[in-house]
Amino acid sequence: MRIGKTMLALGGTALVAAIGCATVASAQDQKTPKSWSYEIKDGKRVPKGNRVTNADGSWREEVRQGNCVTVKEKSASGEYKETRQCNPQ
Repeated sequence: MRIGKTMLALGGTALVAAIGCATVASAQDQKTPKSWSYEIKDGKRVPKGNRVTNADGSWREEVRQGNCVTVKEKSASGEYKETRQCNPQ
């Protein structure tokens, strides 16, 4: 009888641990809300950019970090360009 109770307790503990791991894994896949100005990547806050996509497949994205602005552009033909400009205040 004693071994049965021990096995039942160990089985219950293993079940709770498995459910906890599944919950943590699903929480890491969630997207940040649209109203936030950053995303979580690898546990770090990364500023979210303002991306505008055109009908031809080209896009332009601006990301602001302090006094610096990074502009990422991709044309419809696949050319990628990234520029960074910092203005002291």
